[in-house]
Amino acid sequence: MIEICVTSVPVSDQEKALQFYTQILGFIKKTDLPLGEHRWLTVVSPKAQAGVELLLEPMAFAPALEYQQALKQAGIPWTSFSVDDLVHEYQRLTELGVQFSIPPTEAGNVQIAVLDDTCGNFIQLMQAL
Repeated sequence: MIEICVTSVPVSDQEKALQFYTQILGFIKKTDLPLGEHRWLTVVSPKAQAGVELLLEPMAFAPALEYQQALKQAGIPWTSFSVDDLVHEYQRLTELGVQFSIPPTEAGNVQIAVLDDTCGNFIQLMQAL
């Protein structure tokens, strides 16, 4: 059986991303290991601390940067996170200054919102209806 243990999101600044993903989004830092000029830096959901880790991957590869920029210019989220109450999270994050490109919107049997992670990506929040 194959399981997802780590997935990644490219970030322009690992420290800035760590602050955003922990202090604003509410993830918990799991691993922080130096790797030359960068770090192996992961965060996890407080609800699943032994679950999938999100690697805050340094944007150090030019083709990846082009891909990241193309996705953002097209308005496409890099990844998606689930939430229990999208409207509540939207209000909480908006009060913290988070910018959204899409406010809570129904899309079939889910409700979505898309935020700017301040590190080069749009991130989709999703709640099943």
